[in-house]
Amino acid sequence: MLIQVDLDRQQFHLTNGQVSYIFHVMKNGQLGHLYYGKALRHRLDFSHLQTYDVPTAASCHIYADDPAFSLETIRQEYPAYGNSDFREPAISVRNPNENHVPDFKYHSYRILSGKPNLEGLPATYATAEEAETLQVVLQDAFLQAELVLNYTIFRDKPVITRSVLLRNLGENAIIINRLMGASIDLPDKDFLMLHLVGTWSRERHIKERKLEAGIQSISSIRGASSHHHNPFLALKRLDATEQHGEVYGFQLVYSSNFLMQVEVDHYDVTRLTAGIHHYGFQWELNPKESFQTPEVVMVYSNEGLNGMSQAFHGLYRNHLIPAQWKKEVRPILINNWEATYFDFNEEKLVEIATSASELGIELFVLDDGWFGKRDNDTSSLGDWYVDKRKLPNGLGSLANKINATGMKFGLWFEPEMISPNSDLFRQHPDWAVGVPGQSYTLGRNQLVIDFSRPDIVDYMYNRMSAIIRETNLSYVKWDMNRNMTEAFSNALPVHRQGEFFHRYILGVYNLYERLTKEFPHVLFESCAGGGGRFDPGMMYYAPQAWASDDTDAVERLKIQYGTSLAYPLYSIGSHVSATPNHQTLRTTPLQMRANVAYFGTFGYELNPLTMNEEEKEEIKKQIAVYKQHRALIRDGQFYRLLSPFNGNETAWMVVSEDQAEAFVGWYQVLTSANPPKHKTLRLAGLDENRVYEVCGKQFYGDELMTIGLPLPTEFNGVNGATAKRGGDYQSEVFYVKWVENTSI
Repeated sequence: MLIQVDLDRQQFHLTNGQVSYIFHVMKNGQLGHLYYGKALRHRLDFSHLQTYDVPTAASCHIYADDPAFSLETIRQEYPAYGNSDFREPAISVRNPNENHVPDFKYHSYRILSGKPNLEGLPATYATAEEAETLQVVLQDAFLQAELVLNYTIFRDKPVITRSVLLRNLGENAIIINRLMGASIDLPDKDFLMLHLVGTWSRERHIKERKLEAGIQSISSIRGASSHHHNPFLALKRLDATEQHGEVYGFQLVYSSNFLMQVEVDHYDVTRLTAGIHHYGFQWELNPKESFQTPEVVMVYSNEGLNGMSQAFHGLYRNHLIPAQWKKEVRPILINNWEATYFDFNEEKLVEIATSASELGIELFVLDDGWFGKRDNDTSSLGDWYVDKRKLPNGLGSLANKINATGMKFGLWFEPEMISPNSDLFRQHPDWAVGVPGQSYTLGRNQLVIDFSRPDIVDYMYNRMSAIIRETNLSYVKWDMNRNMTEAFSNALPVHRQGEFFHRYILGVYNLYERLTKEFPHVLFESCAGGGGRFDPGMMYYAPQAWASDDTDAVERLKIQYGTSLAYPLYSIGSHVSATPNHQTLRTTPLQMRANVAYFGTFGYELNPLTMNEEEKEEIKKQIAVYKQHRALIRDGQFYRLLSPFNGNETAWMVVSEDQAEAFVGWYQVLTSANPPKHKTLRLAGLDENRVYEVCGKQFYGDELMTIGLPLPTEFNGVNGATAKRGGDYQSEVFYVKWVENTSI
């Protein structure tokens, strides 16, 4: 059993030998938190982990005869505000016409094998052999409502997931103002808070800050998880590194407005809450209805940030992405966008596809511009009918010609958007998100279509499914190029507009669910102006995401390094593009562009028709390298070695689970005069007792991890005859292979 319950003491202990999570029922009937961290041996009583000290004269307490029982000083499991706890709560609910301090008390529990689905929401999944779920039921007699706290612990991972279901058991409506997916009180504040920040074209950069008294948070109220703050947060001990020390990782499986907040109180207790952002949120829960929160994934690591990341990676690879894509090889693709933008016809596209096929590329993706009268970004979104001016024979004919080259065919959609200059908008102006009588704010010359409406979701499903059938499509790139403004639905009454954001993303999830179930063979890649909705909620439907519109190799070092904190490599859309780069105007070697892009899904954003024979031969070699190693990149353990946020070099590697092989990437952005000699790169994750061969030389694993792998000699001004590398934008990849017949 992964879940131990002591009914006499009303204590719950979730443990799998890697992590322990312990809480209990307090004497007031609410839940108190006891411990979360490294696995503890189970014992009969853990109540000593909660201390009750007599508070100061300024503190409030519940019982007249027990001044030490104050919720102000007690660590709690799912706190409310109003009865002596003055910290930010996990829940705020009320009857429409009555005031009430929530008072949810323990009622019952049940243990389930495996993990139940969350209705209407993406979430991790597990079989009865892989996980157990504890459901703790709390009830508020006055409110006539029931809370179900869900805890799932995975058998072989230091992972616990949490979510909350609120049921209305009464005869009157309940108004939800805040309902977080999880709350946890940690006993001290000795942490660095690490999260991922950015903006368009420089997403998911790593930011660290020391916890201090007060509230620190990351959030989005943009209608998407956003380029600016990813729904991921880690608390790491002050001495923790990539390979050593305690780290707690938290991530929300959700793609819309979110809040992840850390509050340090006046006794240095740290409260972390995560869930739907309460700003602009209000939900009317009618009798017999229920509301399900998004899931919060919690990872504990005592092996540093890499240990945390590997737990996230393994969880998402095996328990989040669609099952059919767990082991399926993802095709190497070429996207026509940077080759043609809106200016193409069938002949030009087939010519590009034919040339790409000869290079070994496996999938051709037609990007924006194939529908309506889409000659630029000012029109036609919503008019999902082929533009016969560009493709007079239709999409089916183009798809057949692409398939005839030996390549699969993929297509770009932006189903959540509508152009003011479109037939659809002229027919249905009320389908656009916006306040009646108020002017619209444009983003990329477009508006958002109202996916909170089931009729619009049905319409979009019918159009997209028809095109998928017509073209026998293999791949869909699902884009979303702007955030929400004037967030108002014409289909919701004024008093329920606080439900809009959540209803919108439920509509997006519903369309994804219908399409992926009907077309399981179609690979969906999510995109939102690049990385504006790169989150686990999307990954449940689309196993890979376009990491950023910025394809510059130097910029991608930071983007992909930061992304790897929580997301597996095989979810990261990473392509080789043309130079000068279209986002930065930087010119980098073709070799470096590929060496960065290998550590992801790999593909190309360029025009093979403009390349010379030498470049084409290099691309053929790159494709051969990736095909050789893509199973390792998909399934292996990822290790970060050198951070681009800390210096001029970046390094990372992937190691097979049996430690028999590894693939290593090393990058140096700028050169220097007379550089250091005998430079090495310390590897990780190998078997210290095995002998490995790299570049024709043999080393024991402990040598590679302690002394390091010797890097090729760098040009120092006079050694041109022997130097193997030099100049700016250097990169190397190494294949490390265990050998049984050794010369050592």
